[in-house]
Amino acid sequence: MKEFKYVITDPEGIHARPAGILVKQAAGYQSDVKIAKGEKSADAKRIFGVMGLGVKNGEEVTVTADGADEDKAIAELEAFFKENL
Repeated sequence: MKEFKYVITDPEGIHARPAGILVKQAAGYQSDVKIAKGEKSADAKRIFGVMGLGVKNGEEVTVTADGADEDKAIAELEAFFKENL
């Protein structure tokens, strides 16, 4: 299992547009991809789970990938977060 932590810099936090793009990105991996904020965790391949976390600007999330392509998933998702969130 691989993971990274990221502090959200988007002024709106993880809102509908980037959440939708994140879900599409995560769905492209075989690995199980999760996003967590504090005690709450969600499947990054499900839009309602991601939106349900209510992540705001300045909050830290932890993204984990566990599976066959976890190295690729974490590298690409970390780049995605830096570019979009």
